[in-house]
Amino acid sequence: MIITVNDHYQQNYSYAREASQGEGFDPAFSPQLSPAQMLAMGVFEGKYLNDCRAEFPADWFANARLADRPDPACNYFGIKSRQPLAVWREKGWIYGPDPRGWFQWYCRYWMGRRLSETDAVQIRRWRAFARHAGQIRANCREGDIWCRPRQRQALLQWAYDPFI
Repeated sequence: MIITVNDHYQQNYSYAREASQGEGFDPAFSPQLSPAQMLAMGVFEGKYLNDCRAEFPADWFANARLADRPDPACNYFGIKSRQPLAVWREKGWIYGPDPRGWFQWYCRYWMGRRLSETDAVQIRRWRAFARHAGQIRANCREGDIWCRPRQRQALLQWAYDPFI
């Protein structure tokens, strides 16, 4: 299936879905949360994918915590958790054909798009983020989900279970 994207950040961008939704992942990539779960729990201050919902399944947005303007209250941990996209661009954190960054890549990967070089870079970035889970385990009592809320929110935004 070919998907053509026409939104605020991309015009006439097309990609093929080569795998079934949520399947056929690289063995080095085992996210703990789906995009729908992440959106329902509250990520990116509710300001993500707002103008490109047509590209993704409507059920992802049925319980999503969204906002017209960034609102930390939309996040699961209720804290500020995002930087403007301009900062991501300045720092070189936007890679490949996904102008919104890692989460857009992940949503497209979940939907079945495969781009070997881009996927390898993003999976390496995802794997490197696991260090935050180790810091939480080392510094928080088991069951205290409010210990290190910024790191937990960040883990959530990278498809890691923040309740480790």
